[in-house]
Amino acid sequence: MSLKLKALLKSPWVFHLSTGSCNNCDIETLDCLTPRFDVERFGILLAGSIKHADVLLVSGSCNRMSAEKLKTLYEQVPKPCLVVGIGTCTGSRGIFIDSYNCPVPLDKIIPVDAYIPGCPPKPEAIIAGVVKLIEKVGKG
Repeated sequence: MSLKLKALLKSPWVFHLSTGSCNNCDIETLDCLTPRFDVERFGILLAGSIKHADVLLVSGSCNRMSAEKLKTLYEQVPKPCLVVGIGTCTGSRGIFIDSYNCPVPLDKIIPVDAYIPGCPPKPEAIIAGVVKLIEKVGKG
């Protein structure tokens, strides 16, 4: 197991990216950082730069403008990196499914390790999803 992967298991740094959401998932993701949910107890920290991240949290239905930026950011993140789609829009495009501007789901643009469903998903679901994904990586 690589040194970077061992560090990911103990203290994952998360970079949050909205690719064209209605902002409900973003609000719930930011709720995870409040004292009520306190993700830092799991060692999860919000990274200020994609170049310092271990986990990329993506919310929203990726539109045509944000798809190229998303690819660029994914290329910049240090590997190995986990990608988590937050909310229904990342997987099935949710309310934006018939939009001409949101042609494909997230996993057609970049590889996705896990989806956390919900519109929007509760902070408890987001935390549980990230923790379970990290545990899965630790076992696998």
